[in-house]
Amino acid sequence: MSDTKKKHQITPNEPKAFLNRELSWLAFARRVLSLVEDEELQLLERVKFAGIMGMLHDEFFMKRMSGLKRQMLKKPRKRSLDGRTPDKEFELCRNELLDQDAALANAIEEQLRPALAREGIPILKYEGLTEAQRRKLREYFRRSVEPILTPLAVDAEHPFPFISNLGLNLAILLPDQKADKERFVRLKVPDNRPRWVPVPGTDGYVPLEQVIAANLDLTFQTPPREVYPFRVTRGIKGAQSRLTDLEQDDPLRAPGVIVQLVSHELKARKFAGGVRLHVNPSMPKKRLKWFTEQLAVTGDDVYPMASLGRAADLLQFDVPNRDDLRAPLYTPATHKRLRGLVERGPGAIFDEIRQGDILVHHPYHSFDSSVLEFIEAAAGDPNVLAIKLTIYRTSSQSPIVQALVEAARHGKQVAVLVEITARFDEAPNIAWGKLLEEEGVHVTYGAEQLKTHIKVALVVREEGGGVRRYAHFGTGNYHTGTARVYEDIGLLTCDEALCDDAAAVFNALTGATAHGKYQKLIVAPIAMRERFQAMIKREIEHARANRAAGIRAKMNQLQDPDMIRELYRASQEGVPIILYVRGLCCLRPGVPGLSDNIRVVAVVGRFLEHSRIYSFTNGGEVEYYIGSADWMQRNLDRRVETIAPVLDPAIGRQLGEILDVYDNDNYSAWDCGPGGIYTRRRPAKDEPPRAAQQVLIDRASEGGDPADGVKTPGITPRSIAADG
Repeated sequence: MSDTKKKHQITPNEPKAFLNRELSWLAFARRVLSLVEDEELQLLERVKFAGIMGMLHDEFFMKRMSGLKRQMLKKPRKRSLDGRTPDKEFELCRNELLDQDAALANAIEEQLRPALAREGIPILKYEGLTEAQRRKLREYFRRSVEPILTPLAVDAEHPFPFISNLGLNLAILLPDQKADKERFVRLKVPDNRPRWVPVPGTDGYVPLEQVIAANLDLTFQTPPREVYPFRVTRGIKGAQSRLTDLEQDDPLRAPGVIVQLVSHELKARKFAGGVRLHVNPSMPKKRLKWFTEQLAVTGDDVYPMASLGRAADLLQFDVPNRDDLRAPLYTPATHKRLRGLVERGPGAIFDEIRQGDILVHHPYHSFDSSVLEFIEAAAGDPNVLAIKLTIYRTSSQSPIVQALVEAARHGKQVAVLVEITARFDEAPNIAWGKLLEEEGVHVTYGAEQLKTHIKVALVVREEGGGVRRYAHFGTGNYHTGTARVYEDIGLLTCDEALCDDAAAVFNALTGATAHGKYQKLIVAPIAMRERFQAMIKREIEHARANRAAGIRAKMNQLQDPDMIRELYRASQEGVPIILYVRGLCCLRPGVPGLSDNIRVVAVVGRFLEHSRIYSFTNGGEVEYYIGSADWMQRNLDRRVETIAPVLDPAIGRQLGEILDVYDNDNYSAWDCGPGGIYTRRRPAKDEPPRAAQQVLIDRASEGGDPADGVKTPGITPRSIAADG
């Protein structure tokens, strides 16, 4: 065969070497959709995942589709990593979203609603109710709903009203008594009323908007001619770009300015341009055209609304006393080294940490009896002099915030770095910051031009005439709510060098000074990219010398082109690589000559995979790292991130065993192919299912640590070359 007929071998530097970021993210949504359609899953779990699908789509439109629309307006237009124009990306994403919308609607109508009906908890249609049921719901509407409704008319004297982001609305056409015309009225479905209204005399429910639509004659004194549910999704630009502009103008800004700016950004976000109009598909084309003109959206922004309207509200479909339709209740276990701390007296958790580092794996290990106990013990311990902590996202009535308040009241030095540009959590984070300031806590709001994403807590304690520092390095936020449903790793340590580094990071952030050199901690954007690239190159040298080599990395997302190119080069040199990536992944695994030795695995289950674990075989002396950073450009270049080395070999082995559990999952793991298509693993005939999360639950529930008892082999050189 002539050279001209040989198949072109993709190189790491060309667009074909990469998967599209947006489409890869939508592939993650596809994996969630598969759980909605999975008849082996408990019914109310499937309903929950349908709600998660709605939430994922809402966020994708606000963040990614709005970003593509902005790019389409720019000249010249920048191409994506895989070489596509914004117009083409938008088109492909729109087609995929329409397809997923249709699949979700079909799953709800053809699978979930019939299954709910069989279980005696149906989501009914108002028109199918009995006359007696409708009378009772009409009375409910009159007493509890109608008094809070606010109809807004559109006519010569009343312009088209502003439609808030993600709200559920009714477009109402009323007969005009003064002329043979129609009047348009917009009515917002109130969010402070239950979306799923119990149907009297049954265990079923009916959507609130249907109750409202059927009883509008009580509001308008005449039945409407037509009623169409609709909702608008608005894009967000985020506060970070405006913060950068401000910092360039005033690098010595007062601390209150950043809070004011983010507050203004939140107000502006409410009025951002529309990027999606969800509307009942029965609306006539002529009327729809007028509607889109009023909302300043185009035909490409119009998406058909399914019968249940706002799918995200299925997360609120809370049916009492039907635990048989949910995943089995799981109570997180207390780590075996942290049991009985109360009986052991004040300071017991610090005594235990001094005996050796402790690895906690949430939600299998209880967050409350580990991380929260660490903070609360520090707050109440008279020997503790200072507490420092980062808040990226936290929960309503956060016990961690309350513990910090108590510590400040007891005279301890408390410093908290609150990142108030954490998208979708800006408002609560501003509120937490103000509360802490009022209680005497030293509060710092982020770093100049960088988002602070680190998950670190530091405690300074007086011991034996001196002081000792204790630290927690985590992969998740200090959020007691998400700690029950997010999978995360945390390390409790009093290693002197790591604690010195943690203190230096806090000093640099709170003092707004330059970062120095760190002994063991890897910090972005100072040196993280260089350190990771150096470790990948080290594995290449080991492989060339026929020493043990390999990389295993678990993260949320993988997008950084330089890191991907380094992984391709390592693969080409024979380094076996397994990447456990929950969400989007721009690397193409299993491409001949490019990534033969790379596998990409995604696990989707009842908990959101969120931990970041990095492992390098290093000639047989395996190194492990955990921390806050994914391999994304934003994490490596535009955020303050920390990655901590695991210094205890026993804890390193635990992390390796946890990764083995994911690699041996034959039920909830998905393998990514060269074209970005994910295939779900299924057990072979007569093979028991091994869902990673269930394996870890079972081990923790049996009284051990999640990694206890793992017998599966770890990664070996060249072991996966042909297994992509």
